[in-house]
Amino acid sequence: MVREKLDEIDRQILRDLQEDGRMTNVDLARRAGISAPPCLRRMRALEKAGYVRGYHAELDAKALGFDVTVFALVGLHSQAESDLVAFEQRVAAWPLVRQCYMLAGEVDFMLKIVARDWDEYQAFLTKELTAAPNVAHVKSSLAIRTSKNQPGVPLDLVERG
Repeated sequence: MVREKLDEIDRQILRDLQEDGRMTNVDLARRAGISAPPCLRRMRALEKAGYVRGYHAELDAKALGFDVTVFALVGLHSQAESDLVAFEQRVAAWPLVRQCYMLAGEVDFMLKIVARDWDEYQAFLTKELTAAPNVAHVKSSLAIRTSKNQPGVPLDLVERG
């Protein structure tokens, strides 16, 4: 039941799941204006089609003792595909790195890094990140506060049927 185009009910289901991934199927169906069994079928089809990649809880980093968030812009010596993949594999093994984006432009990657304190970040920077093979330079920016953190996509802009 893979859909090429999303109808209004699909978009409503996605909107509600994006807002609250723990919503029950009964509540999801009620909000979408359909009964529970077809809602569950639609939800499973949306998952199978790849529109929904997973569900998670949003944790409070500071409450868990991670007081430092840093965005690191990383430039590599070589941008050969094998070197890019090797760097991505190395990043995947670093627990402090929570997000990694390959970029076009002046730098090759942007990493979102969380640490308990500045010393932990500096140790990671000097012993892991800048010491990694092929890393040419790293520019770090310390996050002061988060003004907006809205996961997902703006579903109101998805094309209608």
